[in-house]
Amino acid sequence: MSEHAPVPTPPVGVIGGVGPLATAYFLQRVVQLTDAARDQDHVDLVVLNHATIPDRTDFVLGRSAADPGPVLARDAARLEAFGVSFLVMPCNTAHYFTQQVLDAITVPFVSIVDVTVAAARDRAPDATAVGLLATAGTVASGVYRDAFAAHGIEVVTPDEGDQALVNEVIYDQVKAGLPSDPATLRAVAGRLVERGAGVVVLGCTELSVAAVDHDLLAEPPFLDSMDELVRATVRRAGHRVR
Repeated sequence: MSEHAPVPTPPVGVIGGVGPLATAYFLQRVVQLTDAARDQDHVDLVVLNHATIPDRTDFVLGRSAADPGPVLARDAARLEAFGVSFLVMPCNTAHYFTQQVLDAITVPFVSIVDVTVAAARDRAPDATAVGLLATAGTVASGVYRDAFAAHGIEVVTPDEGDQALVNEVIYDQVKAGLPSDPATLRAVAGRLVERGAGVVVLGCTELSVAAVDHDLLAEPPFLDSMDELVRATVRRAGHRVR
C-alpha cells in the first residue's frame, strides 16, 4: 500500500430485508444523496437483506408468536462481527425491538426514530402535534409517541378507516410490488393536518418507497423517515449530503 493511500474506514452495517424493497430504496437513496463525483466517493455498506425475518407488525399486535427480536439481534451481531463502524435499520416497526439489538452489539446504532423526531422538530419548531402514517404495528408500539412525548409533542394518528387505507398502501401495494396510490396518502395526511398536525411523518419505509416514486417530499407537510435516516447515515459515515 502506498504511503499516500487513504486509510480505509469501516463500512456501515445495514439490517435489511424489513422489507426488501424498502431496503433497496434505502441503498438507492444513500447513493443519490451522497455528494460524490466517482465511485470511491460513496459510502461503503454491508447489507444483510434478511427477508424471512418474522413479521414485525403481526408480533407487536399479538397475531403471531414468532418473535423478530432475537433474529434482528443476531443479524446485528453478525454485521458487527464483519467489522462495521455503526448500524442502521431502515424499518420503523422493527424499532420496537431496538433494545434487543442494542444488547447484542457494542458499535453505535443510529435510530430512524430519533433522527426523524429531530428533523420534525427542526421543520416545525413550534408544532405541538405531528401526524404519523405508519403500520398498525408502529402505531401500537408507541415508538414515535414516546419519542415525541419526550419533547412535549403529541402524535396524531389516523382513525380506523384511514389506518385501513394506509395499511392497503403498505401491504397490498408496495410490499406486493404493485404501484402505490399517492392520492390516498395525500388525503389521509390532509385530515391529520386538519386535526392539528404541524408535519406528517411517513413512519414506514414502504411509505418512503411511495414518497420517492411520487415525489411526495416536495409537498408539505410530508417528512420521510427513510430520507432522514439516509441523510444521517451519509453524514455519520463521514460524507457530505448532496
